[in-house]
Amino acid sequence: MTTTAAPATRRSTRLHGLDTLRAAALGLGILLHSLMPFMPGIPWLVNDTQTSEATFAATYWIHLFRMIVFMALAGFFGRMVAQRRGTRSYLRDRAVRIALPAVVFWPIAVLSLGIIAQAGAQLRGVDPPLPTPPPASGIAALLLLFTPGQLWFLVVLMQCVLIAVAVRAVARRALGDARSGRLAQRIGSVLASPAGIAIAAVPYTACLLLQGIAGGGIHEPLTILPSPALIAYLGAFATGWFLHAASGSLARLARYWPIHLAIGVLLAVAGYVIEVMPVPLLVQAAVIAGAGWAWAFGLIGVCMRFLTRENRVMRYLADSSYWSYLLHLPILLVLGIALADLSWPIPVKLAITWAVTSALLLLSYDLLVRSTWIGRWLNGRRMPRVLRRRAAPSSD
Repeated sequence: MTTTAAPATRRSTRLHGLDTLRAAALGLGILLHSLMPFMPGIPWLVNDTQTSEATFAATYWIHLFRMIVFMALAGFFGRMVAQRRGTRSYLRDRAVRIALPAVVFWPIAVLSLGIIAQAGAQLRGVDPPLPTPPPASGIAALLLLFTPGQLWFLVVLMQCVLIAVAVRAVARRALGDARSGRLAQRIGSVLASPAGIAIAAVPYTACLLLQGIAGGGIHEPLTILPSPALIAYLGAFATGWFLHAASGSLARLARYWPIHLAIGVLLAVAGYVIEVMPVPLLVQAAVIAGAGWAWAFGLIGVCMRFLTRENRVMRYLADSSYWSYLLHLPILLVLGIALADLSWPIPVKLAITWAVTSALLLLSYDLLVRSTWIGRWLNGRRMPRVLRRRAAPSSD
């Protein structure tokens, strides 16, 4: 993951398509969590009385590529920031905007979930449907007690950042700036070629093999310690890093998006079918990893092909996506408990859940975050609110 100065042909303009895709990856996480109560036989923070087998297909598809896309974009933008501001500034920025929120928001976003789930179970008169953690003692038990929960992606992302910076420093010292830069460009060019899916899928496949199971995709880490998931996500981060190093890589992905999505559909269907078949683990892992990366490259290509201009609504949603993801799960849990025992159809419950959750997250973002120090902390800058404060009446 080594670089020299960015190619002169690369513009410094904002990549609106990638901004939108990064926000969509976080938004799909909110969608995935909203579907969990309706999955039959799957213990969750709250289990609804209405269930549907269709939720398995939806969560399977989302889980294939969502975090792979997010980590690849983090690597792409990470190299961009490192090139513009330098390594120290890049590390400082990521520590403030990634590591610190993981700590500060943990009590609200993660610790509160157990409390809300217990209270909800008592109100409903049911047993708490929380997954039983694996037996542990000593330090392992302490680590599980302070699990990062759904904020695990911030921990893994920070691990990727530190590894990337360390490898970059070693490579530049061993090879020199010019040679390491040319090597990064060549790797990025190969990744953007038709063979790129197969190469990018290798770490993903290795992760699934180390897990010992491919069904369910990449298993999120339960503690802050490195897990097999780090292999897959470090590979995605490195892929994004190298794609930024290669001039024209995004244009090539934009050109091939129909092929990538076609491959993604075929492999995703194949992966879903063979999950219940006596197929060797290596085959299952390779198919699922290939499907995930085909979707990732395809979606990057679509966004770079069709979302090249700024859209104020999409830009606003992109800016609010980080805050929304940090705080969405307690809201979803409260709504899930309130709706769990109603006999309403699942689409009605989901529509209510999505509408109320979106309204609360966007309203809180606009009033409390966007133009305040919190917005500067999370997004790197303050921006004007959409809901303007009424002018204070003058006192005569």
